[in-house]
Amino acid sequence: MPKAFPEQFRRDVVAMARRGEVPKRKIAEDFGISESCLHRWIKDADVEEGVQDGVTAAERSELRELRKRTKALEQENYILRRAAAYLSQGSSPK
Repeated sequence: MPKAFPEQFRRDVVAMARRGEVPKRKIAEDFGISESCLHRWIKDADVEEGVQDGVTAAERSELRELRKRTKALEQENYILRRAAAYLSQGSSPK
């Protein structure tokens, strides 16, 4: 798994790359990251700032939480349907 870099470090590297004073390849090399990693950080920053279409980190987090909640609700619904079916079998008149 790639090592995590602090957000401030990422912002600083992206800001330097955006200035265009030094080739991105050289910036990536100087900061010990791959060129593709730098491109991804720039793309992510563009999405976060609304420059480029995409899903922001906040939206990704919200989607993750909503998926968890949906799964929990589906499980609860399944259990309730099973319980209702069981109870309806036992309450029929004889």
